[in-house]
Amino acid sequence: MAKNKSYEKELAFQADRRKATTEFIKLASDLWYDKSIETVLFKNQVIDKNVSDIINLHEYAGEFVQKPVSIFDSVEILRAINDIKLPPSKLDIGKLTYEYHSDSNDYSNVKSFVIDKLKNANETEKIQPKDVVLYGFGRIGRLLARELMAKTGKGTQMRLRAIVTRGEITEEILEKRANLLRIDSVHGKFNGTVDIDSKNKALLINGTTVHIISASKPEDIDYTKYSINNALIIDNTGAYRDKTELSRHLKSKGASKVLLTAPGKEVPNIVHGVNHTEYDPDTTNIFSAASCTTNAITPVLKVVEDSLGIRKGHLETIHAYTNDQNLVDNMHSKYRRGRAAGLNMVITETGAGKAVAKALPELEGKLTSNAIRVPVPNGSLAILNLETKNKTSLSAINTILKKYALEGNLVEQIKYSLSKEMVSSDIIGTSAPSIYDSKATIVNSTGKNIILYIWYDNEYGYSHQVIRLAKYISKVRRFTYY
Repeated sequence: MAKNKSYEKELAFQADRRKATTEFIKLASDLWYDKSIETVLFKNQVIDKNVSDIINLHEYAGEFVQKPVSIFDSVEILRAINDIKLPPSKLDIGKLTYEYHSDSNDYSNVKSFVIDKLKNANETEKIQPKDVVLYGFGRIGRLLARELMAKTGKGTQMRLRAIVTRGEITEEILEKRANLLRIDSVHGKFNGTVDIDSKNKALLINGTTVHIISASKPEDIDYTKYSINNALIIDNTGAYRDKTELSRHLKSKGASKVLLTAPGKEVPNIVHGVNHTEYDPDTTNIFSAASCTTNAITPVLKVVEDSLGIRKGHLETIHAYTNDQNLVDNMHSKYRRGRAAGLNMVITETGAGKAVAKALPELEGKLTSNAIRVPVPNGSLAILNLETKNKTSLSAINTILKKYALEGNLVEQIKYSLSKEMVSSDIIGTSAPSIYDSKATIVNSTGKNIILYIWYDNEYGYSHQVIRLAKYISKVRRFTYY
């Protein structure tokens, strides 16, 4: 009989928890669509998530901070946020819930706590929406389109207005491009609607018009014909890499800034969170978001350099195959890349070791690097073998990385993994560019040689870094409590 009562209590608790989670989802959606307030749970997105997703995120959050993070507390926090006046914001409910339990004795109720923590929100400058054009519509371009459209909300930040491609735009071509956006073999279905408007040569994404413009030269485009002005051009073609070539975009009518989604020459190479504030978007017109590998390793290298100092090191990236490799054996301009990507591990070069120095000059000449392309379509791993100036231990280095993942300027960039079972497919869809595998770290007996394993979704995680940088360039960064 006692066992039966215990089981009934478990059922009742699960029902109450799922009911609270349903309210959590509604509150999070209302805040986003009515007030342009985006909520996350320790960097994990909660918009368009189901009940089980939200419950699992709370389980992870509790394990991460080593204290229970209750859905019931999170709902109370969301209610309080909904009751006060805030500008467009991005708020971490996990962080707020955790802090409420830590500081609860200082506040009479949840609402007074929330008001105090977010008291600076209304001091932020009002932002002006920014028109965005995607120049190219490949792997990164389509992920950027997905994220930009999923997060349009009331259009208070970045507005995707057009996509530039080459070749004739027919109804058949529009439908093919629409379908590539609707469904992706790696990232699954787009959580939205994609239709075509063949008469106006446009895609209707979530009911919003996105013009498809055909052009072979950037300077030939007049964006103002489409009521696009002062636009940020995100070049994801890789065709233009230096300052002279990228400046061609600025000759287009209606364009004002350029962001390259690849390493660039003679332009600032930015890893958002590390060196983006060194360049003023009022005076700099062309930016590079560097590479996916550079974005994966630089945040962690900064933490190690600031905390322990780095004498020297070697980077080996185990990288998913990419579109520049051959599907079957054939001629290729690069050595080894001509062999079938789905059948071979392929040693090739990477410039990530040198590229880090563009964001962290103190590491100039200290890192060597190489790469191995492997037969997976997405999901990569960087192995950092570092000699440090100061001694550390396994627990100490993990504590350092966990601290930076929880607070400070790199919380968007570093995700701290607690899993003993992580494999490459598990990290697909992670918005952080660096996923620190705490269970794989090695520290030798001297305490001055450490080997760190950094996972990264080389498509999705990198795309989020591009968007973070795009928001900085466009000056549409909201108030954040993160």
